Amino acid sequence: MKKVKVLVVGGTGYLGQHLLQAYAHAIPNANGTPFAFDLAFTHHSSPPHPLLDAIPSSFPFQVDLKTGVGFETISNTFGQPDIVVNCAAISVPRACETDPATAHAINVPSSLVQWLQSFGKRNTLLIHLSTDQVYEGEKSFYKEEDIAVPVNVYGKTKVAAERFISENWPNFAILRSSIIYGPQAISPVPKSLPIQWIDSALAKGEKVQFFHDEFRCPIYVKDLVTIILALTSQWISEGKQMQLLLNAGGADRVSRVQMAEAVAQFRGYDTSLIKPVSASSADRGVKSPADISMDISRLVQTLKVQPVAYENGVRLTLSTEAKQ
Repeated sequence: MKKVKVLVVGGTGYLGQHLLQAYAHAIPNANGTPFAFDLAFTHHSSPPHPLLDAIPSSFPFQVDLKTGVGFETISNTFGQPDIVVNCAAISVPRACETDPATAHAINVPSSLVQWLQSFGKRNTLLIHLSTDQVYEGEKSFYKEEDIAVPVNVYGKTKVAAERFISENWPNFAILRSSIIYGPQAISPVPKSLPIQWIDSALAKGEKVQFFHDEFRCPIYVKDLVTIILALTSQWISEGKQMQLLLNAGGADRVSRVQMAEAVAQFRGYDTSLIKPVSASSADRGVKSPADISMDISRLVQTLKVQPVAYENGVRLTLSTEAKQ
């Protein structure tokens, strides 16, 4: 059986942990493809024990993405990966505004690509996570060919990353992800997760403000994992070089108010607790695009993956949380 080497960069983050778990439990021959995975992941600080315990066969590597220190150890121990999934980023827009230089150094994967270039063969598939915040937010349902005009530093670093990859690596798939939501990871991540935050805020029985005029296409984490596994399978099965750019959003365009209403309806909370306000009423220390909903028809056609409706994703998230 062929062993496929997969490296998840940023494996201790929210998406990274869900991804490692999925790769670890992928069943060879489930879709007629006879391969199993050798897994490695990078981390910046110490990897959490629950993650290591859950996926004992994976190799953790400490890497500094700014300098590239640590990549050589991967070369010597693990070798050239067949697939690299880059989940690492400074993804909090305000943090990017505060320290643009660090945001650029982490979000543009120059040390990662330079490391890949050090191998003789340039056939590793690089799957890179970008963002819907590359779009300006002046209309609905952006398509991949729409010009990227980001309004904040975070979006600008992600556009720079897309350009850097497309100019410096021949085999890639870039996924412009929306808000990622779903059940907590194996090792809980420090940042608040959207559905869980809404749930805990409304559970207090006090009025909470939500924006009625900012729209996104939130994607259920397991759908995003399915998309990445589909790209993995396609590359290993066909071996055809790809240069893909895909909007990776969920099935629905929703405002923050609608996001909260779905949680309230599932939980049975009083929806009058949800107070709609304009995004302009809050100073978040960063400019935020108003409507960056995405057209995902290219994703559906290319990979035959159909993300779940937002309400179903909320139900799956909160049902899973109840069992944990």
